[in-house]
Amino acid sequence: MGLSTILILVLILLLVGGLPVFPHSRSWGYGPSGILGTILIIIVVLALLGRI
Repeated sequence: MGLSTILILVLILLLVGGLPVFPHSRSWGYGPSGILGTILIIIVVLALLGRI
């Protein structure tokens, strides 16, 4: 596996972990998962363009 594939898998796991489903993180809103989702989209676009 290439570095970009591993990076995308790690970001997907962080995105799922950042969802506000636990009682202590409900007040956070969708901020953490929104930021990670944006980073994931940027990484995927860069990987598809061959920049990574």
